Amino acid sequence: MIFPTRGTRLLWAGMFLAAMLAFTRGAALAGEGPGKAATSKFDAPALARLIDKAIEKRLPAQKEAVSQLTDDAEFLRRAYLDITGVIPPADKARAFLDSKQPDKRARLIDELLASPDYGRHMGDIWQGLLMAQRDILTKGLRTEPLADWFAKGFNSNTPWDRQVTELLTSTGTQEQNGAITFFLGHRSADRLTDVVCRAFLGIQLQCAQCHNHPFTGWKRTEYWGMAAFFTKVDDGAPKKLFKGGAVPNVREASVIQAKKLPDSVVKTPPRFLGGEAPKLDSKAPYRPVLARWLTSAKNPYFARAMVNRVWAQYFGRGLVNPVDNLSEDSPPSHPELFDALTEQFISSGFDVKHLVRAICNSQAYQRASTPPGKSASGEALYASMKIKPLTPEQLFDSLGKVLGSPDSAKKRGKTRSGKVKGPGPGSRTAFVEFFRPSEGGDPDEYPVGIPQVLRLMNSDWMARTSVFVKQAVKSDQPPERNIETLFLSTLSRRPTAAENQRLKKYLQGNTSNQAKAYGDILWALLNCSEFSLNH
Repeated sequence: MIFPTRGTRLLWAGMFLAAMLAFTRGAALAGEGPGKAATSKFDAPALARLIDKAIEKRLPAQKEAVSQLTDDAEFLRRAYLDITGVIPPADKARAFLDSKQPDKRARLIDELLASPDYGRHMGDIWQGLLMAQRDILTKGLRTEPLADWFAKGFNSNTPWDRQVTELLTSTGTQEQNGAITFFLGHRSADRLTDVVCRAFLGIQLQCAQCHNHPFTGWKRTEYWGMAAFFTKVDDGAPKKLFKGGAVPNVREASVIQAKKLPDSVVKTPPRFLGGEAPKLDSKAPYRPVLARWLTSAKNPYFARAMVNRVWAQYFGRGLVNPVDNLSEDSPPSHPELFDALTEQFISSGFDVKHLVRAICNSQAYQRASTPPGKSASGEALYASMKIKPLTPEQLFDSLGKVLGSPDSAKKRGKTRSGKVKGPGPGSRTAFVEFFRPSEGGDPDEYPVGIPQVLRLMNSDWMARTSVFVKQAVKSDQPPERNIETLFLSTLSRRPTAAENQRLKKYLQGNTSNQAKAYGDILWALLNCSEFSLNH
């Protein structure tokens, strides 16, 4: 059965500019006047106005080329998926759609940012960003402790500079400190340098490991100057983690761990990227010195990199795209906005929730995803919202919101020998790995192919539609109400008149087994393109 749903139609259908410009530019964009001090922090509504004013300056003059604000149903689902990583339950969707409160969108944003699912979703994102999947598979390394560690920090709204500092200087075992998982996943100075520069500075430095970078101008000595800060990291484990029952314990040794350095190493003292070589005590830890420089408000890369990543998370593309290539060859689409948001992020004390709240309250974020007219500049200029495929984590959790956890999912535990069990075939880890886009693939592309579709459609998990139907469908309610419940539970909207009519007709033709008929409808909704897209 194919429904002509909205989602189905949608599927068819220097190195860079100065990081810290005068705050008067941001104030002028927001209409606050030039007299504000450089350290003034805008509240979320003012920062949202700043965003909209900057976006509007570059939008097409023709009104028909700019999408209108999205309807409540589309906004509801978008906000839930972007902020918490999972669709809303039916009762929340019904209450939001029925609410007449004029500020209900702002209230919803605040509610979602206060939800534990906000931190859990951010933990998923940053664990996935920092930990290469090939390492997880080949080393048997559990990454859940790192995701949990990030979740706790984001939920408590730990300032981003402090959270990154705690990560980069972390010590101990996984049980003591989930942050050290990062160092267990990247057990050499070069690997750590590559990931740190890409994730926290937005710089692709890895090409300078073996030769001077031909395009950006980075030198080998600059690469190894950064890598030198990690040369004393020791996890106390053999080459293969957990071999012989060894428990990795990350610390910083008093001497350089030469055996862990690759053949391409260039011996050079620690040096900040593009900056000076600090005076260091050779017997003292190096990482705290690096962390202080990296997370400083004066660092021209750190705040910009996070602003760009958060923006890309919510809009589907960064102000600089790709997000990890902040270079003069990739100028921002909205330079003044990028500068102003960076300044505001610093002024807020690196407050990630504040940045997210402002973005989600902006009209730019709340525009419909259906592009108006034939304008080709909608996504690049934010004239309409970009349609984003659900990440594997979002898809798994959203299916679980409806169907419950898969029967075959097994929680990690320990065998009698004390070894950690691997994930069951129906677990979240196995699902995420199977549905993950190929390495190096475009994250904006729809990643699900025939193998994934067939696995989902024919899975034992999908056979549990009858369990949900038994709980949600009421025999004493009219078909229209039950159909509405199924739509709200999956697509977070009410069915159109045409959809209602078609499904009532289907139910009338299957009166002998109404439970199965409702199960068929639910199965079709879960497998339609609209369910797997965030629009």
